[in-house]
Amino acid sequence: MSVPIVILAVTFVVLLVLNVPVAFCMGVATMLALLAIGVSEGAPAVQALQTEAHRIGTSIESFTLLAIPFFILAGAVMGNGGVARRLIDFANGVVGGFRGGLSQVNVGTCMMFGSISGSAAAAVSAIGSFMIPAMNSKGYDRDFNASVTITASTTGLLIPPSNVMIVYSLATGGAVSVVAIFAAGILPGLLMGVALGITAAIISVRRNYGRGEGVGAGQTLVRFLKCFPALLLFVIVLGGILGGVFTATEASAIAVVYALVMELLIYRDLDWRKLPAIFLQAAVTTAVVMILIGTSMAMSWVLTYEGVPQEISAALLAVTENPYVVLLIITFILLAVGTFMDMTPAVLIFTPIFLPVVTTPEFGVDPVHFGIIMIMNLCIGLCTPPVGTALFLGCGIARTTVANVVQPMIPFYAAMIIVLLLTIYLEPISMFLPNLFGF
Repeated sequence: MSVPIVILAVTFVVLLVLNVPVAFCMGVATMLALLAIGVSEGAPAVQALQTEAHRIGTSIESFTLLAIPFFILAGAVMGNGGVARRLIDFANGVVGGFRGGLSQVNVGTCMMFGSISGSAAAAVSAIGSFMIPAMNSKGYDRDFNASVTITASTTGLLIPPSNVMIVYSLATGGAVSVVAIFAAGILPGLLMGVALGITAAIISVRRNYGRGEGVGAGQTLVRFLKCFPALLLFVIVLGGILGGVFTATEASAIAVVYALVMELLIYRDLDWRKLPAIFLQAAVTTAVVMILIGTSMAMSWVLTYEGVPQEISAALLAVTENPYVVLLIITFILLAVGTFMDMTPAVLIFTPIFLPVVTTPEFGVDPVHFGIIMIMNLCIGLCTPPVGTALFLGCGIARTTVANVVQPMIPFYAAMIIVLLLTIYLEPISMFLPNLFGF
Protein backbone atom coordinates (compact mmCIF):
# COMPACT_ATOMS: atom_id res chain seq x y z
CA MET A 1 0.00 0.00 0.00
CA SER A 2 1.43 3.38 -1.02
CA VAL A 3 2.19 6.22 1.39
CA PRO A 4 -0.62 8.51 0.05
CA ILE A 5 -3.20 5.76 0.63
CA VAL A 6 -1.93 5.17 4.18
CA ILE A 7 -2.17 8.92 4.85
CA LEU A 8 -5.68 9.02 3.36
CA ALA A 9 -6.92 6.04 5.40
CA VAL A 10 -5.39 7.12 8.71
CA THR A 11 -6.59 10.71 8.35
CA PHE A 12 -10.10 9.64 7.43
CA VAL A 13 -10.41 7.21 10.36
CA VAL A 14 -8.96 9.64 12.89
CA LEU A 15 -11.28 12.46 11.83
CA LEU A 16 -14.25 10.09 11.81
CA VAL A 17 -13.44 8.97 15.36
CA LEU A 18 -13.25 12.63 16.38
CA ASN A 19 -16.84 13.00 15.11
CA VAL A 20 -15.95 15.33 12.25
CA PRO A 21 -18.69 15.38 9.56
CA VAL A 22 -18.07 12.67 6.96
CA ALA A 23 -17.81 15.11 4.04
CA PHE A 24 -15.01 17.01 5.79
CA CYS A 25 -13.30 13.75 6.77
CA MET A 26 -13.14 12.77 3.10
CA GLY A 27 -12.19 16.25 1.90
CA VAL A 28 -9.28 16.69 4.32
CA ALA A 29 -8.04 13.11 3.88
CA THR A 30 -8.11 13.49 0.09
CA MET A 31 -6.24 16.80 0.23
CA LEU A 32 -3.46 15.32 2.39
CA ALA A 33 -3.19 12.30 0.09
CA LEU A 34 -2.94 14.57 -2.95
CA LEU A 35 -0.23 16.60 -1.20
CA ALA A 36 1.69 13.36 -0.59
CA ILE A 37 1.31 12.41 -4.25
CA GLY A 38 2.52 15.86 -5.26
CA VAL A 39 5.59 15.61 -3.04
CA SER A 40 6.52 12.24 -4.55
CA GLU A 41 6.08 13.59 -8.08
CA GLY A 42 7.69 16.99 -7.45
CA ALA A 43 4.48 18.95 -8.06
CA PRO A 44 3.74 22.24 -6.23
CA ALA A 45 1.41 22.06 -3.22
CA VAL A 46 -1.16 24.35 -4.82
CA GLN A 47 -1.70 21.71 -7.50
CA ALA A 48 -3.18 19.37 -4.88
CA LEU A 49 -5.77 21.98 -3.95
CA GLN A 50 -6.56 22.63 -7.60
CA THR A 51 -6.94 18.91 -8.31
CA GLU A 52 -9.33 18.36 -5.42
CA ALA A 53 -11.40 21.42 -6.28
CA HIS A 54 -11.57 20.26 -9.89
CA ARG A 55 -12.63 16.73 -8.94
CA ILE A 56 -15.31 17.98 -6.54
CA GLY A 57 -16.68 20.41 -9.10
CA THR A 58 -16.76 18.06 -12.07
CA SER A 59 -18.24 15.17 -10.06
CA ILE A 60 -21.51 17.02 -9.47
CA GLU A 61 -21.63 18.41 -13.01
CA SER A 62 -24.06 15.76 -14.15
CA PHE A 63 -27.51 15.95 -15.72
CA THR A 64 -28.47 12.69 -14.00
CA LEU A 65 -27.77 14.21 -10.59
CA LEU A 66 -30.49 16.80 -11.18
CA ALA A 67 -32.93 14.05 -10.28
CA ILE A 68 -31.73 14.03 -6.66
CA PRO A 69 -32.82 17.56 -5.63
CA PHE A 70 -36.15 17.09 -7.39
CA PHE A 71 -36.86 13.76 -5.66
CA ILE A 72 -35.76 15.28 -2.35
CA LEU A 73 -38.18 18.17 -2.88
CA ALA A 74 -41.03 15.82 -3.85
CA GLY A 75 -40.39 13.77 -0.70
CA ALA A 76 -40.32 16.92 1.45
CA VAL A 77 -43.64 18.09 0.01
CA MET A 78 -45.32 14.74 0.69
CA GLY A 79 -43.67 14.40 4.09
CA ASN A 80 -45.22 17.69 5.18
CA GLY A 81 -48.61 16.80 3.73
CA GLY A 82 -51.13 14.09 4.51
CA VAL A 83 -49.89 11.24 2.31
CA ALA A 84 -48.49 9.23 5.21
CA ARG A 85 -51.78 9.31 7.14
CA ARG A 86 -53.80 8.15 4.12
CA LEU A 87 -51.39 5.32 3.38
CA ILE A 88 -51.62 4.20 7.01
CA ASP A 89 -55.43 4.23 6.87
CA PHE A 90 -55.41 2.12 3.70
CA ALA A 91 -52.88 -0.39 5.04
CA ASN A 92 -54.83 -0.61 8.29
CA GLY A 93 -57.95 -1.51 6.34
CA VAL A 94 -56.13 -4.28 4.47
CA VAL A 95 -54.13 -6.02 7.21
CA GLY A 96 -54.99 -4.19 10.44
CA GLY A 97 -57.54 -6.77 11.54
CA PHE A 98 -55.01 -9.61 11.81
CA ARG A 99 -53.21 -10.59 14.98
CA GLY A 100 -50.42 -8.05 15.42
CA GLY A 101 -51.89 -6.25 12.44
CA LEU A 102 -50.48 -2.86 13.36
CA SER A 103 -46.95 -4.18 12.84
CA GLN A 104 -47.97 -5.26 9.33
CA VAL A 105 -49.52 -1.85 8.75
CA ASN A 106 -46.21 -0.30 9.81
CA VAL A 107 -44.17 -2.43 7.39
CA GLY A 108 -46.56 -1.99 4.48
CA THR A 109 -46.86 1.76 4.92
CA CYS A 110 -43.10 2.21 5.22
CA MET A 111 -42.70 0.32 1.95
CA MET A 112 -45.29 2.45 0.14
CA PHE A 113 -44.17 5.79 1.55
CA GLY A 114 -40.49 4.94 1.22
CA SER A 115 -40.91 4.00 -2.43
CA ILE A 116 -42.78 7.24 -3.12
CA SER A 117 -40.38 9.52 -1.22
CA GLY A 118 -37.18 7.54 -1.95
CA SER A 119 -35.85 8.24 1.54
CA ALA A 120 -35.48 6.03 4.60
CA ALA A 121 -35.25 9.06 6.88
CA ALA A 122 -38.50 10.44 5.46
CA ALA A 123 -40.23 7.08 5.99
CA VAL A 124 -39.03 6.82 9.60
CA SER A 125 -40.12 10.38 10.36
CA ALA A 126 -43.46 10.39 8.56
CA ILE A 127 -44.62 6.85 9.35
CA GLY A 128 -42.93 6.47 12.72
CA SER A 129 -44.53 9.61 14.13
CA PHE A 130 -47.97 8.08 13.42
CA MET A 131 -47.43 4.35 13.86
CA ILE A 132 -45.16 4.13 16.91
CA PRO A 133 -47.56 6.05 19.22
CA ALA A 134 -50.50 4.08 17.79
CA MET A 135 -48.76 0.77 18.47
CA ASN A 136 -47.74 1.95 21.94
CA SER A 137 -51.37 2.70 22.78
CA LYS A 138 -52.43 -0.83 21.74
CA GLY A 139 -49.96 -2.55 24.07
CA TYR A 140 -47.12 -3.26 21.63
CA ASP A 141 -43.64 -3.06 23.13
CA ARG A 142 -42.05 0.33 22.42
CA ASP A 143 -38.70 -1.12 21.38
CA PHE A 144 -40.37 -3.63 19.07
CA ASN A 145 -42.33 -0.78 17.45
CA ALA A 146 -39.14 1.16 16.86
CA SER A 147 -37.43 -1.92 15.42
CA VAL A 148 -40.22 -2.52 12.90
CA THR A 149 -40.21 1.10 11.73
CA ILE A 150 -36.43 1.40 11.49
CA THR A 151 -35.88 -1.74 9.41
CA ALA A 152 -38.98 -1.34 7.21
CA SER A 153 -37.99 2.22 6.29
CA THR A 154 -34.98 0.94 4.33
CA THR A 155 -37.17 -0.92 1.81
CA GLY A 156 -37.87 2.42 0.12
CA LEU A 157 -34.21 2.62 -0.89
CA LEU A 158 -34.60 -0.57 -2.92
CA ILE A 159 -38.01 0.16 -4.46
CA PRO A 160 -37.54 3.04 -6.92
CA PRO A 161 -37.36 5.95 -7.25
CA SER A 162 -34.31 5.90 -5.00
CA ASN A 163 -31.64 8.58 -4.72
CA VAL A 164 -28.95 6.08 -3.76
CA MET A 165 -29.60 4.16 -6.98
CA ILE A 166 -28.95 7.36 -8.93
CA VAL A 167 -25.72 7.80 -6.98
CA TYR A 168 -24.66 4.24 -7.83
CA SER A 169 -25.30 4.87 -11.52
CA LEU A 170 -23.06 7.95 -11.26
CA ALA A 171 -20.35 5.99 -9.45
CA THR A 172 -20.23 3.39 -12.23
CA GLY A 173 -19.36 6.10 -14.74
CA GLY A 174 -22.41 5.31 -16.84
CA ALA A 175 -21.81 1.56 -16.96
CA VAL A 176 -25.17 1.07 -15.22
CA SER A 177 -28.16 3.13 -16.29
CA VAL A 178 -30.58 4.57 -13.75
CA VAL A 179 -33.44 2.75 -15.49
CA ALA A 180 -31.71 -0.64 -15.15
CA ILE A 181 -30.91 -0.25 -11.45
CA PHE A 182 -34.44 1.04 -10.78
CA ALA A 183 -35.92 -2.08 -12.41
CA ALA A 184 -33.51 -4.36 -10.56
CA GLY A 185 -34.52 -3.04 -7.13
CA ILE A 186 -38.24 -3.75 -7.30
CA LEU A 187 -38.30 -7.50 -6.54
CA PRO A 188 -35.54 -7.40 -3.86
CA GLY A 189 -37.32 -4.47 -2.19
CA LEU A 190 -40.64 -6.30 -2.15
CA LEU A 191 -38.96 -9.47 -0.89
CA MET A 192 -37.28 -7.51 1.90
CA GLY A 193 -40.63 -6.01 2.93
CA VAL A 194 -42.29 -9.45 2.95
CA ALA A 195 -39.48 -10.91 5.08
CA LEU A 196 -39.75 -8.09 7.61
CA GLY A 197 -43.53 -8.43 7.66
CA ILE A 198 -43.32 -12.17 8.34
CA THR A 199 -40.80 -11.57 11.12
CA ALA A 200 -43.03 -8.95 12.72
CA ALA A 201 -46.05 -11.26 12.43
CA ILE A 202 -44.28 -14.19 14.12
CA ILE A 203 -43.13 -12.01 17.00
CA SER A 204 -46.61 -10.47 17.33
CA VAL A 205 -48.29 -13.87 17.52
CA ARG A 206 -45.79 -15.15 20.09
CA ARG A 207 -46.34 -12.07 22.24
CA ASN A 208 -50.10 -12.19 21.72
CA TYR A 209 -50.33 -8.62 20.48
CA GLY A 210 -53.88 -7.48 19.79
CA ARG A 211 -55.62 -6.89 16.51
CA GLY A 212 -55.75 -3.53 14.83
CA GLU A 213 -58.69 -1.83 13.23
CA GLY A 214 -60.78 -4.29 11.23
CA VAL A 215 -62.92 -2.63 8.56
CA GLY A 216 -65.06 -4.01 5.80
CA ALA A 217 -64.25 -4.27 2.12
CA GLY A 218 -66.29 -1.18 1.31
CA GLN A 219 -64.43 1.02 3.80
CA THR A 220 -61.11 -0.40 2.60
CA LEU A 221 -62.04 0.56 -0.96
CA VAL A 222 -62.87 4.09 0.19
CA ARG A 223 -59.50 4.36 1.87
CA PHE A 224 -57.78 3.05 -1.23
CA LEU A 225 -59.47 5.70 -3.36
CA LYS A 226 -58.36 8.39 -0.91
CA CYS A 227 -54.70 7.36 -1.17
CA PHE A 228 -54.89 6.47 -4.87
CA PRO A 229 -53.46 9.84 -6.03
CA ALA A 230 -50.38 9.19 -3.89
CA LEU A 231 -49.94 5.65 -5.21
CA LEU A 232 -50.48 6.94 -8.74
CA LEU A 233 -47.29 9.00 -8.39
CA PHE A 234 -45.30 5.78 -8.02
CA VAL A 235 -47.00 4.33 -11.11
CA ILE A 236 -46.41 7.48 -13.18
CA VAL A 237 -42.76 7.85 -12.23
CA LEU A 238 -41.72 4.21 -12.45
CA GLY A 239 -44.00 3.37 -15.37
CA GLY A 240 -42.79 6.36 -17.35
CA ILE A 241 -39.13 5.53 -16.73
CA LEU A 242 -39.41 1.82 -17.49
CA GLY A 243 -41.62 2.53 -20.49
CA GLY A 244 -39.09 4.95 -21.96
CA VAL A 245 -41.53 7.88 -21.85
CA PHE A 246 -39.10 10.08 -19.93
CA THR A 247 -35.72 9.90 -18.18
CA ALA A 248 -35.21 9.63 -14.43
CA THR A 249 -34.33 13.33 -14.27
CA GLU A 250 -37.48 14.30 -16.14
CA ALA A 251 -39.47 11.95 -13.92
CA SER A 252 -38.14 13.69 -10.82
CA ALA A 253 -39.37 17.06 -12.07
CA ILE A 254 -42.76 15.52 -12.87
CA ALA A 255 -42.84 14.09 -9.35
CA VAL A 256 -42.38 17.56 -7.85
CA VAL A 257 -45.18 19.08 -9.92
CA TYR A 258 -47.49 16.15 -9.20
CA ALA A 259 -46.71 16.25 -5.45
CA LEU A 260 -47.46 19.98 -5.29
CA VAL A 261 -50.74 19.60 -7.19
CA MET A 262 -51.73 16.62 -5.04
CA GLU A 263 -51.00 18.28 -1.69
CA LEU A 264 -52.16 21.82 -2.54
CA LEU A 265 -55.16 21.21 -4.78
CA ILE A 266 -56.35 17.60 -4.37
CA TYR A 267 -55.78 16.78 -0.69
CA ARG A 268 -55.33 20.40 0.42
CA ASP A 269 -53.27 19.26 3.40
CA LEU A 270 -50.50 21.72 2.69
CA ASP A 271 -50.63 25.45 3.30
CA TRP A 272 -49.12 27.62 0.56
CA ARG A 273 -47.34 29.59 3.26
CA LYS A 274 -45.31 26.50 4.22
CA LEU A 275 -43.74 26.17 0.77
CA PRO A 276 -40.73 28.50 1.39
CA ALA A 277 -39.77 26.48 4.47
CA ILE A 278 -40.18 23.20 2.54
CA PHE A 279 -38.05 24.51 -0.34
CA LEU A 280 -35.39 25.60 2.15
CA GLN A 281 -35.47 22.19 3.84
CA ALA A 282 -35.02 20.45 0.48
CA ALA A 283 -32.22 22.86 -0.51
CA VAL A 284 -30.27 22.19 2.70
CA THR A 285 -30.65 18.42 2.28
CA THR A 286 -29.55 18.69 -1.36
CA ALA A 287 -26.49 20.74 -0.36
CA VAL A 288 -25.45 18.08 2.15
CA VAL A 289 -25.86 15.31 -0.43
CA MET A 290 -23.91 17.21 -3.09
CA ILE A 291 -21.01 17.94 -0.73
CA LEU A 292 -20.88 14.25 0.12
CA ILE A 293 -20.93 13.33 -3.56
CA GLY A 294 -18.18 15.80 -4.45
CA THR A 295 -15.75 14.81 -1.69
CA SER A 296 -16.52 11.10 -2.15
CA MET A 297 -15.75 11.24 -5.85
CA ALA A 298 -12.50 13.09 -5.16
CA MET A 299 -11.46 10.39 -2.70
CA SER A 300 -12.45 7.67 -5.18
CA TRP A 301 -10.26 9.29 -7.82
CA VAL A 302 -7.25 9.18 -5.49
CA LEU A 303 -7.88 5.50 -4.72
CA THR A 304 -8.12 4.70 -8.43
CA TYR A 305 -5.05 6.80 -9.27
CA GLU A 306 -3.03 4.84 -6.71
CA GLY A 307 -4.22 1.50 -8.13
CA VAL A 308 -6.18 0.32 -5.10
CA PRO A 309 -8.83 -1.59 -7.17
CA GLN A 310 -6.10 -3.53 -8.95
CA GLU A 311 -4.44 -4.42 -5.65
CA ILE A 312 -7.73 -5.62 -4.16
CA SER A 313 -8.51 -7.62 -7.29
CA ALA A 314 -5.14 -9.33 -7.14
CA ALA A 315 -5.59 -10.07 -3.42
CA LEU A 316 -9.03 -11.60 -3.94
CA LEU A 317 -7.85 -13.67 -6.89
CA ALA A 318 -5.07 -15.00 -4.68
CA VAL A 319 -7.71 -16.16 -2.20
CA THR A 320 -10.32 -17.62 -4.56
CA GLU A 321 -11.67 -17.52 -8.09
CA ASN A 322 -15.21 -18.42 -7.00
CA PRO A 323 -17.47 -15.39 -7.63
CA TYR A 324 -19.86 -16.35 -4.82
CA VAL A 325 -17.05 -16.48 -2.28
CA VAL A 326 -15.79 -13.11 -3.50
CA LEU A 327 -19.29 -11.61 -3.16
CA LEU A 328 -19.51 -13.02 0.36
CA ILE A 329 -16.16 -11.45 1.29
CA ILE A 330 -17.28 -8.10 -0.16
CA THR A 331 -20.58 -8.45 1.73
CA PHE A 332 -18.75 -8.75 5.05
CA ILE A 333 -16.68 -5.67 4.17
CA LEU A 334 -19.74 -3.63 3.18
CA LEU A 335 -21.65 -4.68 6.29
CA ALA A 336 -18.73 -3.43 8.36
CA VAL A 337 -18.50 -0.22 6.32
CA GLY A 338 -22.21 0.41 6.75
CA THR A 339 -21.85 0.47 10.53
CA PHE A 340 -19.83 3.70 10.45
CA MET A 341 -20.42 5.34 7.05
CA ASP A 342 -23.54 6.76 5.44
CA MET A 343 -24.84 5.26 2.19
CA THR A 344 -23.97 8.01 -0.29
CA PRO A 345 -20.22 8.25 0.46
CA ALA A 346 -19.98 4.47 0.88
CA VAL A 347 -21.48 3.87 -2.57
CA LEU A 348 -19.29 6.51 -4.21
CA ILE A 349 -16.08 5.31 -2.56
CA PHE A 350 -16.46 1.55 -2.77
CA THR A 351 -18.16 1.19 -6.15
CA PRO A 352 -15.00 2.18 -8.08
CA ILE A 353 -13.01 -0.18 -5.85
CA PHE A 354 -15.18 -3.31 -5.96
CA LEU A 355 -16.99 -3.01 -9.29
CA PRO A 356 -13.86 -3.48 -11.45
CA VAL A 357 -13.05 -6.54 -9.32
CA VAL A 358 -16.39 -8.36 -9.58
CA THR A 359 -16.90 -7.58 -13.28
CA THR A 360 -13.58 -9.10 -14.38
CA PRO A 361 -13.82 -12.19 -16.63
CA GLU A 362 -12.71 -14.34 -13.70
CA PHE A 363 -15.79 -13.40 -11.66
CA GLY A 364 -18.26 -12.11 -14.25
CA VAL A 365 -20.80 -10.48 -11.91
CA ASP A 366 -23.34 -8.23 -13.62
CA PRO A 367 -22.81 -4.59 -12.51
CA VAL A 368 -26.57 -4.10 -12.07
CA HIS A 369 -26.77 -7.15 -9.82
CA PHE A 370 -23.78 -5.95 -7.83
CA GLY A 371 -25.41 -2.55 -7.36
CA ILE A 372 -28.42 -4.13 -5.66
CA ILE A 373 -26.13 -6.23 -3.47
CA MET A 374 -24.21 -3.12 -2.42
CA ILE A 375 -27.35 -1.10 -1.68
CA MET A 376 -28.91 -3.96 0.34
CA ASN A 377 -25.75 -4.25 2.42
CA LEU A 378 -25.69 -0.55 3.17
CA CYS A 379 -29.43 -0.54 3.95
CA ILE A 380 -28.63 -2.88 6.82
CA GLY A 381 -25.95 -0.40 7.88
CA LEU A 382 -28.62 2.31 8.28
CA CYS A 383 -30.12 0.18 11.05
CA THR A 384 -26.90 -0.65 12.92
CA PRO A 385 -24.89 1.31 15.48
CA PRO A 386 -22.81 3.37 15.84
CA VAL A 387 -23.78 5.61 12.89
CA GLY A 388 -27.06 4.16 11.56
CA THR A 389 -29.16 7.15 10.50
CA ALA A 390 -32.48 5.31 10.53
CA LEU A 391 -31.61 3.70 13.87
CA PHE A 392 -30.99 6.96 15.70
CA LEU A 393 -33.91 8.75 14.06
CA GLY A 394 -36.29 5.90 14.91
CA CYS A 395 -35.08 5.77 18.52
CA GLY A 396 -35.64 9.50 18.84
CA ILE A 397 -39.19 9.26 17.54
CA ALA A 398 -39.94 6.24 19.75
CA ARG A 399 -38.35 7.94 22.77
CA THR A 400 -36.11 5.01 23.52
CA THR A 401 -32.38 4.31 23.35
CA VAL A 402 -30.16 2.47 20.91
CA ALA A 403 -29.10 0.08 23.67
CA ASN A 404 -32.74 -0.91 24.26
CA VAL A 405 -33.56 -1.35 20.56
CA VAL A 406 -30.58 -3.38 19.36
CA GLN A 407 -31.66 -6.66 21.00
CA PRO A 408 -35.28 -6.55 19.64
CA MET A 409 -33.86 -5.80 16.19
CA ILE A 410 -31.85 -9.04 15.98
CA PRO A 411 -34.68 -11.04 14.32
CA PHE A 412 -35.12 -8.23 11.79
CA TYR A 413 -31.38 -8.14 11.12
CA ALA A 414 -31.55 -11.90 10.48
CA ALA A 415 -34.45 -11.47 8.04
CA MET A 416 -32.60 -8.75 6.12
CA ILE A 417 -29.43 -10.82 5.89
CA ILE A 418 -31.36 -13.87 4.66
CA VAL A 419 -32.91 -11.79 1.86
CA LEU A 420 -29.48 -10.35 1.08
CA LEU A 421 -27.97 -13.83 0.73
CA LEU A 422 -30.88 -14.98 -1.43
CA THR A 423 -30.36 -11.99 -3.70
CA ILE A 424 -26.61 -12.63 -3.93
CA TYR A 425 -26.93 -16.29 -4.87
CA LEU A 426 -30.18 -16.15 -6.85
CA GLU A 427 -29.35 -13.53 -9.46
CA PRO A 428 -32.83 -13.61 -11.13
CA ILE A 429 -34.29 -11.90 -8.05
CA SER A 430 -32.58 -8.70 -9.10
CA MET A 431 -32.07 -9.32 -12.81
CA PHE A 432 -35.49 -10.65 -13.86
CA LEU A 433 -37.10 -7.26 -14.55
CA PRO A 434 -34.03 -5.65 -16.19
CA ASN A 435 -33.76 -8.66 -18.51
CA LEU A 436 -37.50 -8.63 -19.15
CA PHE A 437 -37.46 -5.00 -20.23
CA GLY A 438 -34.11 -5.33 -22.01
CA PHE A 439 -32.14 -2.85 -19.90
